[in-house]
Amino acid sequence: MKILVINSGSSSLKFQLFAVPDLSVIASGLVEEIGEKQGAAQITAFVSDHGENTLKRNEQVSDHRQAIELMSQLLRESGVLAGSSQLAAIGHRVVHGGEEFYEPVRIDKAVIDAIERLVPLAPLHNPANLTGIRVAMEHVPDIPQVAVFDTAFHQTMPEHSYMYALPHELYDTMYVRRYGFHGTSHGYVAARAAEHLGRHIEELKIITLHLGNGASAAAISGGRSVDTSMGFTPLEGLIMGTRSGDFDPAILFYLGRERGMDMDALDRMVNKDSGLKGICGENDMRTITEAAARGDKLAGLALDMFCYRIKKYIGAYMAVLGTVDCIVFTGGIGENSAVVREKACEGLAGLGVCLDAAKNSRSGKKGIMEIHADGSTTRILVVPTDEELEIARQTMAVCGLG
Repeated sequence: MKILVINSGSSSLKFQLFAVPDLSVIASGLVEEIGEKQGAAQITAFVSDHGENTLKRNEQVSDHRQAIELMSQLLRESGVLAGSSQLAAIGHRVVHGGEEFYEPVRIDKAVIDAIERLVPLAPLHNPANLTGIRVAMEHVPDIPQVAVFDTAFHQTMPEHSYMYALPHELYDTMYVRRYGFHGTSHGYVAARAAEHLGRHIEELKIITLHLGNGASAAAISGGRSVDTSMGFTPLEGLIMGTRSGDFDPAILFYLGRERGMDMDALDRMVNKDSGLKGICGENDMRTITEAAARGDKLAGLALDMFCYRIKKYIGAYMAVLGTVDCIVFTGGIGENSAVVREKACEGLAGLGVCLDAAKNSRSGKKGIMEIHADGSTTRILVVPTDEELEIARQTMAVCGLG
């Protein structure tokens, strides 16, 4: 039997197929440019006897229903899924679970209704996630389907951590509070770090740094999130590819008065035109690092600001946790940028965080990598994240498989 994991975005559909019970990856694919004049899709099947086999399609994909039909076609043509009878379950990524969902759940009408009620909290993400769920349930109504929420892992935060110093009635009536995101990734890499260290996660205090185009930090005590950098939306916290992260909100009032910018323009600025892109015009850290090395001042500034913000959160979360056993870098930047890791840990030796430059500079190493110096009291790890695998694990657990 097999588990299919679906991540339905506004214009794309990512999917992975796993074997049960060992959860080895059978196939991975993507349908993109949904709703555009020319779409694209591909699947890579991992067949032990024949290696990798990749199929590609370039055709218009009008909506998510057609995307799921195309996904099913690719799964059949690649020989990894003959029909729905081979599926044990389907797991769906859902960005926002609000306060209603603190763990993965089997999807039914009540769950769908609840996710729909949460759309105002995640208007860019939850509608797309819901579309994928609804179409998949229509396509294979007899297959158990599970929702795994990005926000669920952070539902263990204490009240003094998740509340904002705003009028309390905003929380009572509009659910304004810190929710946090990337929870599936933070939970996964913290557990993998504990396994690597040979320790029970219940006895560890860990700072996890998910660094990609979206970036967030989490303080984890005993396997439970006690604080995280993203807030009511994924805008708060670390500097990101196009998102500003923390800044004085009065700047928005100032720009509204002095430049006449409306709410939509301000929203677009802080979410789409800020962050690394706003500083130096580029949001790819590889390009920024190369430009900074050539002496590009704005690229250098963007790199310094990005790493400085990470360092501030490391220090803050060390204060929150009291002691820290391990710092984990993950995500596209966290896993691949030695420069970012070095600059983020620079000057923290007095707090017991000592990075080994030689270990940190190794590239191409698969799996978990230790980059701390021998004298470091805090272990520093690079742990590749795998959100799809974690969704498959949680789906298997909810459905009682394996």
